[in-house]
Amino acid sequence: MKKIVILFMHLTFLIAHAQQSKDYTITGKVVDKTTQQPLEYATVTILDATNKVLEGGITNGKGNFSLEVAQGVYTIKVEFISFKSYESKNVTVNKDLNLGTISLEEDLEALGEVEIVAEKSTVELKLDKKVFNVGKDLLTQGGTVNDILDNVPSVTVDAGGGISLRGNGNVRILINGKPSALVANNGLDQIPAETISKVEVITNPSARYEAQGTAGIINIILKKNKKGGLSGSVQLSAGDPRDYRANLNLTYKTDKVNFFTNVGYRNSNFFGEETTRQVVTNNGITTGLTQFNDQDRNDDAHNIFFGGDYYINDKNTLTASFYHTLLNNTDETRLNYSYLDANGAIDSTISRVENYKEPQNFNRLEMNYVKTFDKKGQKLEMDVQYDFWNDDEQESIRQQRTIPTTTDFTTIRSDDVESSKDFLFQTNFVSPLTETSRLETGFRAELRRITSDYMVHIDDQLVPELDNELDYNERIYGAYAQYGDKIGKFSYLLGLRVEHSDIGIDDEKSLFNDDKDYTNLFPTVHLSYEIADRTDVQVSYSRRINRPAFWQLNPFGGLTDFRNLFGGNPDLNPMYTNSFEAAFLKRWGKFSINPSVYYQHTTDFFNFVTNQTADGNFVTFPVNLDTEDRIGLEVSATYNPFKWWRISSEFNFFQYDQKGSFEGQNFDTKDDTWFTRINSRMRFKKGLSMQTSFNYTGRNQNGQTLQKAQYFADFAISKDIFNDKGAITLNVRNIFDSRIQDRVVTGENFRLASERKSIGRRISVTFVYRFNRKKGQRDRLPD
Repeated sequence: MKKIVILFMHLTFLIAHAQQSKDYTITGKVVDKTTQQPLEYATVTILDATNKVLEGGITNGKGNFSLEVAQGVYTIKVEFISFKSYESKNVTVNKDLNLGTISLEEDLEALGEVEIVAEKSTVELKLDKKVFNVGKDLLTQGGTVNDILDNVPSVTVDAGGGISLRGNGNVRILINGKPSALVANNGLDQIPAETISKVEVITNPSARYEAQGTAGIINIILKKNKKGGLSGSVQLSAGDPRDYRANLNLTYKTDKVNFFTNVGYRNSNFFGEETTRQVVTNNGITTGLTQFNDQDRNDDAHNIFFGGDYYINDKNTLTASFYHTLLNNTDETRLNYSYLDANGAIDSTISRVENYKEPQNFNRLEMNYVKTFDKKGQKLEMDVQYDFWNDDEQESIRQQRTIPTTTDFTTIRSDDVESSKDFLFQTNFVSPLTETSRLETGFRAELRRITSDYMVHIDDQLVPELDNELDYNERIYGAYAQYGDKIGKFSYLLGLRVEHSDIGIDDEKSLFNDDKDYTNLFPTVHLSYEIADRTDVQVSYSRRINRPAFWQLNPFGGLTDFRNLFGGNPDLNPMYTNSFEAAFLKRWGKFSINPSVYYQHTTDFFNFVTNQTADGNFVTFPVNLDTEDRIGLEVSATYNPFKWWRISSEFNFFQYDQKGSFEGQNFDTKDDTWFTRINSRMRFKKGLSMQTSFNYTGRNQNGQTLQKAQYFADFAISKDIFNDKGAITLNVRNIFDSRIQDRVVTGENFRLASERKSIGRRISVTFVYRFNRKKGQRDRLPD
């Protein structure tokens, strides 16, 4: 009953003001007069005879706008930063009105003084994806990609940095449409939020995209320079706990070349703590353990990114770039174990201190070629990417028993020297066949080799059973074709992708020799129908795969907490999902609503199992179970009650039915859960802005693990300075210090209850200054 009431409250919010219908629609397109390129985020305002603002909006990525007003006579005004305003007075509206193309002329006096920056984030619904255009959201000032993602509809980022799409963690993260080792190595925190242009959320990807990721794809698009001359930004941030960040972004563009660079530095402290209570019953005797972990973590990182575009001519562009990041992660974790006898009294205690170092060195070389043709919309893209990185983990542990007697220290040292070399080649060719139809084809090859050399010493003596070198080789080849067309108000996109996977894992002791070689077909269908102006319905289907990541296969997971170990499963098989979705989008003048219903059927799905070992410790590892069926409802909406106030909200409820067993233990589970997010932004006079966000995630349970509900809230306030060229922002994340992972794991004869806090309340102040000394021609990169 509680869930029904909450759902009713959300739906009430979403349809509020929705029935404030208008009589007629005014449409048009805004372009640059010189280049005839569309102007995105141009402001369109409708005023009455007293110059009172009645309606307003912004143009989309194609420069189009659509506003609804009652019958009357109005003034229509179009504005865009660094362009002269357009104004048309005494416009009579007694029917739907198309203003055609409105050309804005650059204001030469304003050039070189102002940078174009979107004031607010917007969401576009396209045939095969949602596009979240990143604006000047205050909550992400001084933040990273993870802070951006935590503000994107349908996406959640937990306290440990885990990313989920609609509550499903089996999501593929791409950067500029390509995979990145930064994702696998928790490197998204190294990418400043200031460099992000938009985020594409693709719950049912078309055949153009790789089939990896059963939950879908999140594609992070970095900013491109769209100005001539020299432009850039400086960002400085300081916070408590210690969080010092600096970022410099520069671009220089002429008619033939565009040079860009980004240099960043971050030094951050994080404090975490965890309390675990274990109850174990063996042979009718119940014993317990109370464990407390306290962690101090320091991240010292720097990154540099530089490259250039060379405009060979109007139809050929070549881009080359290099990215380097170095992260020194230094942790100290203090663990205290209190063992309890059958009467609940302390029987013995162990103290353990771990010093952990993890230097990560990541590098990427990339080259991109784009060719356009005389035929409008015809384009060829080719990408070559080479990643090489080192990730060395060094643990040094001192352990001592303190009760009933004090013993000598035992020293434990583990070293994992890990490195990878990744090569990617992909090409896409788009060819319009008619005015409305197009054919798209492409090929992709990805080769990856990871080496992990792991060893453990106890009191300087090598432990042979924990000394091994693991090699992982992955070769994936894919090709696709898709055809799309539009017939009146109906659009469709049909595709088929084939992928061949050749994956091998072996070690020098021949303990984990496992090769997997398979070929799969992945069909996709996307249908869209425009019911009425600004009202669309979409239906889609795709088949997806989730191949195990290296960390899920690697059996050596570290020894920080010897009572609760994690290990990969080298024999883990890929899982497959058939995904169906129906979505609806309705836009009014100040309100938009986007409900969707989805269903996913997964085979061989991954589940984490916790077992007790012979020596009384616990180990968690992934296994394949049989099937999971998931059905859900997602509703997102935005509402602008006033020009200065924007409210957005989303609500996601889903039910899942999991079936399967492992080693005779049944893990069948049927449950449901939900999460919601409400975001409010207010912009007052004199450049003052305020933003708040509230997030809530309901409890959920699988075969062994109960995850309790969690909530948190963020707040930010900002003031524009230096004639809007700069801004200073105060940001408070996790205001109530409530981001706590509270879970219970139960087995045949044990119960593990834990409360973990990895990110506490964080307060920061960020200063941003943007400059653009000169502005010439607009970006000439092919569309």
